[in-house]
Amino acid sequence: MTTTNNPLHHHQLGLGTWQWGDNFFWRYGQSETELRACFDATLAAGVTLFDTAEVYGNGQSEKFLGRFVGATPHATFVATKFMPFPWRLTKSQFRGALKSSLKRLNLAHVDLYQMHWPFPPVSIETWMNAMADAVQAGLIRAVGVSNYSPEQTRRAHAALKHHGLLLASNQVPYSLLNRRYEFNGLLALCQELDIRVMAYSPLEQGLLSGKYSPHNPPPGIRGRRYARLLAKVEPVVTVLRELGEKHGGKTPAQVALNWCMGKGTLPIPGARTVQQAQQNVGALGWSLSADEIARLDEVSERVMRET
Repeated sequence: MTTTNNPLHHHQLGLGTWQWGDNFFWRYGQSETELRACFDATLAAGVTLFDTAEVYGNGQSEKFLGRFVGATPHATFVATKFMPFPWRLTKSQFRGALKSSLKRLNLAHVDLYQMHWPFPPVSIETWMNAMADAVQAGLIRAVGVSNYSPEQTRRAHAALKHHGLLLASNQVPYSLLNRRYEFNGLLALCQELDIRVMAYSPLEQGLLSGKYSPHNPPPGIRGRRYARLLAKVEPVVTVLRELGEKHGGKTPAQVALNWCMGKGTLPIPGARTVQQAQQNVGALGWSLSADEIARLDEVSERVMRET
């Protein structure tokens, strides 16, 4: 079996569902009705890719998404992830986790199945062989990884190539405030190998929205985690606001997402409400110029050097 077309190239933007059902990090408080409205608003805007994982909300995110996908007549593209916990050592455990995800999602197959982290002790090659077996069994349509370094990405790509399969994606944190995978060569490598980079936390968990400041930090863990960076981010947000005005009143968040797309990545910002979903999709239908992207590059590099 040989795959020649990467299905991720059909998507410019997706919706991440890490927040759905998570009471620890995100302090989940939305009702299922509100989440369904968010899902519907995203689909109505033409965004059909939804990314989840078995560990998001201890499976609650997959259950929500499964109910919403099952209730809509519209086509969707569902991506989820396998967590290689150190006690998961065999292909049968991999297959069991996949089938549990499919049950929560109420799907016969998943469009994209991703290895969540490159954790030991099981080798990358062993897990990619398990992925290939699941493709052959009709349980998954495309294979992805997440948080893989350039070298780990090469190994995963090579292992799948032995089965005539493409490594479709590598999902990594990427934003104007986190460009590590751009600077370490991953973005260039993925472009060379036809692997789509999916950018998670493209708004740096809300810092690039412009709604937070040192005097108004994000709630909970995020506020403590980003205290130092929050004091430095204002120059980036200022340029985002200025460029947004030049493009018809786009918000800082919409400009930040458009910058991610301009870099060739597929951003998957989170959303829990209709308002947040509409905010995200406002990044579509227009483009920053090369000079504007370069200006954002410069200010983001300056801020990163200072933090």
